[in-house]
Amino acid sequence: MNREHIKIIAVVLFLFFCSSLSAQEDDGYFIPPPEKGEFWLSPSAEIALYSKQTFSYGAGFTFAYGKKASIGIKGVFLFDEQNELNVLELHFLFRFYLFKGAANKGPFLQLTGGPAIFFPSEYGIALPAEFGLFSAGLSFGWRFLFGKTFFLEPSIRGGYPFIFGGAVAAGFRF
Repeated sequence: MNREHIKIIAVVLFLFFCSSLSAQEDDGYFIPPPEKGEFWLSPSAEIALYSKQTFSYGAGFTFAYGKKASIGIKGVFLFDEQNELNVLELHFLFRFYLFKGAANKGPFLQLTGGPAIFFPSEYGIALPAEFGLFSAGLSFGWRFLFGKTFFLEPSIRGGYPFIFGGAVAAGFRF
């Protein structure tokens, strides 16, 4: 890459950021699009402690409906750090936002429950699974809205059969 390419990229980025800054309201946020619906979905990066020795890392996906309170489904697949056990969590969720009048933003509490299906790594992922347990947990998180469509959510959770965990999700409302 030569200097001319770098200059062109710098000018394009400068124009992109300047156009974003000129589209702000007085409160500093971007001009929101028209009101969005009450459905939202978000992929997430997850971590959970399923044993006393190792963490499990994975990814999840949530689909839910609601503004002040939401109901939905969440699926998470986690790989054990020592490559001994993989877990598929399939949960129903109920979420309640804690600030009055702050639908879809701010702090929230989320109850989840459903099966946790375990796949020992030595056998690979085979159905039916080796064994499963009922999983339940409580999460505390915070939704940061960007406009009225996009959001970022860090959260922590505790429950059974995992000990504790955390997640970072990014998603959108429609």
